[in-house]
Amino acid sequence: MNDLLAALLLGIIEGITEFLPISSTGHLLIAERWLGQRSDLFNIAIQAGAILAVVLIYWKRLWGMLTAFLGHDAPAAYDPLGITATPAQSRDYAFKLLAAFGVTAVGGLLVKKLGWELPDTVRPIAWALIVGAFWMVAAEQLAAQRAGREGERSAISWTTAILVGIAQVVAGVFPGTSRSAAAIFVALLAGTTSRAAATEFAFVVGIPTMFAATGYELLSMLKDGGIGNEDWSALGIAFVASALTAFAAVKWLLRYIQSHRFTAFAVYRLALGIVLLLWLPAGS
Repeated sequence: MNDLLAALLLGIIEGITEFLPISSTGHLLIAERWLGQRSDLFNIAIQAGAILAVVLIYWKRLWGMLTAFLGHDAPAAYDPLGITATPAQSRDYAFKLLAAFGVTAVGGLLVKKLGWELPDTVRPIAWALIVGAFWMVAAEQLAAQRAGREGERSAISWTTAILVGIAQVVAGVFPGTSRSAAAIFVALLAGTTSRAAATEFAFVVGIPTMFAATGYELLSMLKDGGIGNEDWSALGIAFVASALTAFAAVKWLLRYIQSHRFTAFAVYRLALGIVLLLWLPAGS
């Protein structure tokens, strides 16, 4: 297959799967077995392309947080679902966002220092998809029961922010878990029973997380002199494809969760995991 076409397909796969709770890393690792192995910079950069789509979708919310964080007077900010946030609420949200990112950054650097490498076989991904499917259904059911007893809660607590930060580290260590799924369902279990609020926090906290990861990898490659070996044409095509498809995927998901649960994604994860276990030989 033409290398640029393969890069385009990988960008599309990343854009679709980064924010749907089905694991973009898992899908990319599987796809690369047929479309060719890519560098760490390529994989993280196309994730940054998907994150850019979230920046464009949430730019009003982000601007409201920035102005509130800097102490400037600003009108209430609106998120893509039309929910308003006062400057005080935006400032509080920004601090909790930074707390979640800080935990993820420290945890991610620790994992790097320990020399953890992603598995190069598909079987662990398959099991992560299956376990994650059952965990998603259980977490959403528990959140729904809690909402029925106590009412729906959209606030993000400090505990939720810290746990989301930890969840992102765990998702990075175990491909197939899904960063967005880990963040969403940890938030639901920690007390944010609103699917929309949990999803928004998971999306927004991914912005500094993935941009920082991209910057870290780029600096590492500059230091090691390996950046000259990157195919920048392929990376650029994949980056744009990832951003465009992620924009459409996020817009769709934000509408979908207003009237649907995440059960369909759990079923997809379960089916894909089972197919992979049955299809692949033992060492794959």
